[in-house]
Amino acid sequence: QVQLVESGGGLVQAGGSLRLSCAASGRTSSNYIMGWFRQAPGKEREFVARITWSTGNTVYADSVKGRFTISRDNAKNTVYLQMNSLKPEDTAVYYCAAKVSGSAKYIYWGQGTQVTVSS
Repeated sequence: QVQLVESGGGLVQAGGSLRLSCAASGRTSSNYIMGWFRQAPGKEREFVARITWSTGNTVYADSVKGRFTISRDNAKNTVYLQMNSLKPEDTAVYYCAAKVSGSAKYIYWGQGTQVTVSS
């Protein structure tokens, strides 16, 4: 089992920045891919970014490319999502998730952290 705990959400004005953290504990592995997802009210959950724990390779959704950066700190077992130039449409609950590299489904999820961007 892997436990994921997100933190760092909050209220910010458009154009501002926030950094989300996802602390992983339990049976973590360098064979995992860590992802960030978000879900806005009335909308489906959508992919934001992911990072391969072992290699640091990253992938981003087009909507956040150039504004968000995903990174990891192996020593702290923590994944970060630096969010810059925030827009009101970035408002959502942000979730951290983990899956085994090569598999399609994320199997571990955090509880989510609210990000609200005011215009």
